[in-house]
Amino acid sequence: MNKTLLQVESVSKNFGGISALLNINITIEQGSITSLIGPNGAGKTTLFNIITNFIPLDSGSIFFREERIDVLPPYKVANKGIQRTFQLLQVFKELSVLENVTLGMHANSKTGLFPTILRFPSMRIEEAEIIEQSMNAIQLVGLEAHINDMAGQLPFGQQKLVELARALVSRPKLLLLDEPTNGLNPHETEKVINLLNKIHEQGINIFLIAHDMRTVMEISEKIYVLNFGKKIAEGTPEEIVKNQEVVRAYLGKEYSIA
Repeated sequence: MNKTLLQVESVSKNFGGISALLNINITIEQGSITSLIGPNGAGKTTLFNIITNFIPLDSGSIFFREERIDVLPPYKVANKGIQRTFQLLQVFKELSVLENVTLGMHANSKTGLFPTILRFPSMRIEEAEIIEQSMNAIQLVGLEAHINDMAGQLPFGQQKLVELARALVSRPKLLLLDEPTNGLNPHETEKVINLLNKIHEQGINIFLIAHDMRTVMEISEKIYVLNFGKKIAEGTPEEIVKNQEVVRAYLGKEYSIA
């Protein structure tokens, strides 16, 4: 039996009297790829923002590796081993690919301000380790030929890979991906699917939001479905496509099982 990695318990969130999430319960198991789907405005990104504590929940609790994390600031949540990408691309366009990725290690830096200013040996050792880990993450996503290129000069699909490498560089236990294939062509989407499987093989658990049902059905072991802030279904891909409430609310008649 798989061990629970992330537990979302009875989480609710309101914005100005509008219920964005209502009593959401989700379990992410160790060793899994899990997807979160639903129509626009269903509350998917809001849930990611709450898990990483970018916004506070109104009620409920979140546990990561049996430790409550909704009471922690975002940087401490990241330090526990949760990293994420965003629906809207977030790269520093005037920085190189390598510089963008090294920023993903800032929360893990152990060298204080004084040793950094004076260039103590401990600082130089840590800096070398950060560069090495960043190079490994860049190579994993296939951008080694663009290490010194300005991120803003890369095509959109490669900029998304820069953001992914930045999330990967600290070797997270759980990777939250918000629309990783959004805006990509079929060839780029196929590359991302293969990359996500490769990342998973390296022991990193994945929880992703996606509208591309090909991606969801191909790589997910379990799927959760939100609609108007409520969880309306959970199950394997095979179970989800047979769920008529999900078909009506989101998938459409092409997925309907007679």
